[in-house]
Amino acid sequence: MTAENLSADQTPTDLGVLVGYDGSELAARALEYGAAEAGRRSIALTVVSAYTVPVMVYPNIASMPEENEAEAAQRAVEELLGEAAGLLRGHSGKVSYRADQGDAAGVLRDLSAHAGTVVVGARGRGGFMGRILGSVSTALPAHSHCPTIVVSGRRSDADEGAVVVAVDGSDAGRLAMFTAAEAASSRAARLEIVSVLPSGKEWLYWYPELELNTEVTSRRRAELEAALEAEVAAVAEQFPDLKVSAAVPIGNPTEVLAELTETAQLTVLGTRGRGAVRSALLGSISRGVLHQAQGPVMVVPS
Repeated sequence: MTAENLSADQTPTDLGVLVGYDGSELAARALEYGAAEAGRRSIALTVVSAYTVPVMVYPNIASMPEENEAEAAQRAVEELLGEAAGLLRGHSGKVSYRADQGDAAGVLRDLSAHAGTVVVGARGRGGFMGRILGSVSTALPAHSHCPTIVVSGRRSDADEGAVVVAVDGSDAGRLAMFTAAEAASSRAARLEIVSVLPSGKEWLYWYPELELNTEVTSRRRAELEAALEAEVAAVAEQFPDLKVSAAVPIGNPTEVLAELTETAQLTVLGTRGRGAVRSALLGSISRGVLHQAQGPVMVVPS
């Protein structure tokens, strides 16, 4: 392993695959996943741990600790990075380590401007990613400058299966599709493009005046399948060696996509879809899939 230690005041230029590490079990899985990603792409791997320094008030000099809070926090995070280096002992590529002061989501968001991909665990220990899912692992994908992969601990065979990408005809979905194609190509995996057709029950909830029947559903499904054929052709043109398929499952989009994470090598989503409110940084479907995912999920920023 080649290790390059970077201080927090250095300006990053090309961090490659950026992994957030806090010493938790899922952070270790994210580290393993990030190292494999960097190896596949032959790019650098950067491991970062973030720390905050609480403002303390002491009644007198005698009650002050021998080591101030800032020094203690930095020493603790450097120990974490040493632990990470031990886990990466077998990694043959370039590895850099950073100890940055600040909120975990904010640190990763800023560094993501200089990275190709960010990888985090779905939950962490508390100091780095320990707040419930919906904190760093949901806030970061919404604000990141590059794709974010959230690694769940529910599956151990995440290097098998197809790369699945959800599209809905939006620009965000199309960007996610080509990002997924690149990911599938680097893994020598099959790409499956999915467009979920909401079931009639969902449409009737919002539009009770509609008359939905099997004929209407079949016609709409055929329209989506025809649209996906054009998308498959577009991907095949740019990635001629990639095996690409398409599917139009019917059901609740969040539930359908969450179920696909059980067998997919990687599930790729956009931050927002066609029907998203502009002010919503992370769409309800993407957020819902992250909460229910059984395997790694990549969220591609718009």
